[in-house]
Amino acid sequence: MDALYPRLLVEDFDSAARFWTAALRDLLSIEPVKVLPEAGYANWDLDGETVLVLYARRNLAMTIGTNTLPTRAEAQDSAMLVLRVAEVDAAARRLAAHGAAFLTEPQDRPDWGPGLRTSHLRTPDGTLVELQSY
Repeated sequence: MDALYPRLLVEDFDSAARFWTAALRDLLSIEPVKVLPEAGYANWDLDGETVLVLYARRNLAMTIGTNTLPTRAEAQDSAMLVLRVAEVDAAARRLAAHGAAFLTEPQDRPDWGPGLRTSHLRTPDGTLVELQSY
């Protein structure tokens, strides 16, 4: 079995695609391979491997038959995208400049691991992101 890639199910596909296009261009210097707004689908590759896929939540809900259920419940996060970056402070500022909101400022986390530094942000579509370097 292989783990292939993260697929984010997003409410507002256009907003999420704009954010991730700008953020991944800025952080990894990559452009989307495919953006299909009518299908609610986008993907980004790095060195021939998919690093992120966006998919409109409503499209998947229709496919699996959950489209009559509420889209959100008041709850804590159930998933987080973790990105290793060279420099947490700079990467966090760059994501914030593209519209992400800080949940935790960059900080050292010696109790989590030697030399580990993290920051937590929420993307405009609500995805929880942890940036880390060590």
